[in-house]
Amino acid sequence: MPDAKAVRVLVTPAADCIVGQWKVDIDTKKQADEGGAVSFTLPDPIIILFNAWCKDDTVYIADEHARNEYVLNDTGIIWRGSYNRLRPSVWHYAQFEADMLECSLHLVAVVGKMGPASRGDPIRTARAISAAVNSPDDNGAVMGNWSDDHGGGTAPTKWLGSSQILKKYWKDKKPVKYGQCWVFAGVLTTIARAVGIPCRPVTNYSSAHDTQSSLTVDYFVNEKAEIMEEMNSDSIWNFHVWNEVWMQRPDLGTEYDGWQVVDATPQEQSEDVYRCGPASVAAVKKGEVRKPFDGAFVFAEVNADKVFWRYNGPTQPLKLLRKDMKGIGRFISTKAIGSTFRDDITEFYKYPEESKEERAAMLTALKQSASMFSRYYLNEDFNDMHFDFELRDDIKIGEPYSVVVVMKNRSRTQNHTVTVTLRVDTVNYTGRIKEGVKKETTERLVKAGTVEEIRMDVSYDEYASSLVDQASFNIACMAAVKDTHYEYFAQDDFRVRKPDIKFKAYICHDLK
Repeated sequence: MPDAKAVRVLVTPAADCIVGQWKVDIDTKKQADEGGAVSFTLPDPIIILFNAWCKDDTVYIADEHARNEYVLNDTGIIWRGSYNRLRPSVWHYAQFEADMLECSLHLVAVVGKMGPASRGDPIRTARAISAAVNSPDDNGAVMGNWSDDHGGGTAPTKWLGSSQILKKYWKDKKPVKYGQCWVFAGVLTTIARAVGIPCRPVTNYSSAHDTQSSLTVDYFVNEKAEIMEEMNSDSIWNFHVWNEVWMQRPDLGTEYDGWQVVDATPQEQSEDVYRCGPASVAAVKKGEVRKPFDGAFVFAEVNADKVFWRYNGPTQPLKLLRKDMKGIGRFISTKAIGSTFRDDITEFYKYPEESKEERAAMLTALKQSASMFSRYYLNEDFNDMHFDFELRDDIKIGEPYSVVVVMKNRSRTQNHTVTVTLRVDTVNYTGRIKEGVKKETTERLVKAGTVEEIRMDVSYDEYASSLVDQASFNIACMAAVKDTHYEYFAQDDFRVRKPDIKFKAYICHDLK
């Protein structure tokens, strides 16, 4: 050795070592002839993390580019907006800044109530993080707020990264006001990467919130074609952001290894705590909704059926009006590795809509559901009348728009009289109807073998006063065929977009 008075000792922690701060004591003993002993304690602790570079660690990723992206990258992109207007926003994770690691370890161990024996398990750690980021039951890092009143705090749209949030939490040990789903996801990404777990935020457009574990989003419609909000507990969000963490799942089997969903947004309780996951993405795609943790909730978010029921009073049976198998779970998005492009990962969550594989996965999931609602398909092939409901899209604020229903009578001999109600309502970010904009009811005779169109035009003056922060609307159509008592119902959400602003730069030369 270059220095005879120095001894170099290499200590390699086990791959499943407890993650966290370790105190290091060094005890030395002189050789027998000389006697005596010397002890020394390192003034600073050492910190053991999960290691995505170690093949024996259950968070190991073989691809170096993926490791760099999902552990080391301190800036990313989170998608927001709506399925027809995807909007990227930059988020600074800042996992290497001062206090980030210490705060992350505190949230895992103290707020997440993780004992030392469990801190080497990324499954339990990810589950603890999903609980510790929100605040309803444990005073975690971020307080949610979905109202328009952000007094005493910062509006969720004003945050640009995790650093300011976690530094404030680390200083005060109180929930930071305020966050919504993308804020929870951004902060969770910071914490997971700080402790060494590969993590990425994921955005699901037209994301279902199933409150009854029925794997459906149920709507109840009265005779006026109005959605009965007082009976509706389910909803569809324009978008929802959660996280994926990469790890093996020895509790499930190797086929369920890889990306796992964790969600810190406090939506539903899991084992009496507001948390979600980790749920295997592979299990979600297969419809294996009983695999731990919270697979049924995630499956519904991406693949629930929208079911519309006609409500005729408390003593009358519900009547199935329509079942939409394609409206939930669109453009599931995350940042691509090494670039700012969007990576569409929908295929990892679900098979193509209405394919045999997708319907088989839904059937598998439904067999495991304890839903109180009977699930029937409405076979429109047995009805003469066929309806297509559409909105003339890509509307800028200030422009009029039209809501159109096209009715085709497929009978060669029978005429049908149809009553159609078209309505437009404003809708907030969480999918809740707020107020009516316009409604028209029309009766039309559709002769055999013909096509009729009913249109409702909505002017800017009619909807301007109803614009909310997301500029979102809900359009709905209720049609009733008088002689057959067949009823049709359809709805959709859309946003009017702000006009594009283009800038041109000019160089002015001094003519003197």
